[in-house]
Amino acid sequence: MAKKQQPKTEEPIALDVQLNKSEAFIEKNWKKIAIIIGAVIVIVTGFYIYKNQMADKELDAQKAIAIAQVAFAQEQYEQALNGDGNSKGFVKIINEYSGTKTANLAKLYAGLSYAKTDKVDEAIKYLEDFSTQDDGIVSPSAIAALGNLYIQKGDNEKGIKTLIEAADKANNDAVSPVFLLQAGQVYESMNQSDKAVELYNTIKTKYFRSPVAQEIDKYIERATK
Repeated sequence: MAKKQQPKTEEPIALDVQLNKSEAFIEKNWKKIAIIIGAVIVIVTGFYIYKNQMADKELDAQKAIAIAQVAFAQEQYEQALNGDGNSKGFVKIINEYSGTKTANLAKLYAGLSYAKTDKVDEAIKYLEDFSTQDDGIVSPSAIAALGNLYIQKGDNEKGIKTLIEAADKANNDAVSPVFLLQAGQVYESMNQSDKAVELYNTIKTKYFRSPVAQEIDKYIERATK
């Protein structure tokens, strides 16, 4: 890809009213979802880095991952995963620095990199192996990415459950409504509008301050027709 598009996080990801299959939903929206999640992770990865004294192994891992992160940000996903001969990619960092926080973070980056190159099984493997933390953005976003991949594989129920898990873990106006909206849209594509409305009403009542909630009535109206 030549130029990185800027994600519009203030708008919910729209679902065509005519969609009848969840595969169509993912085909239309996955790359947009991945861009948003990837951008969030790039911004707040410092959460996972030791701020005080660090073991030598952790410090070496951080030096190595910095180059791979640059490649990821430039959408050079193959280089980010495997390095360029002079630098290590996420896969090698995971293997060489096992047990470090940085290696764990590399699993998240690796999962997203594989997802962006349409290698779904590999993406799921690394995202499932990523150990979530007690933060309100990065870990929930990783869980949501995994949920979208399950849906892409055709396991809608598992995907929806995972998206709801991500929303519950975040429990904030920034990302929870987005994940619930995604889950509701997949329910709609499965002709389970009652379950979709339940999630939309959660957005309306629990996350009423969020930008998504400001437009949720149109989704409720559509799902109840």
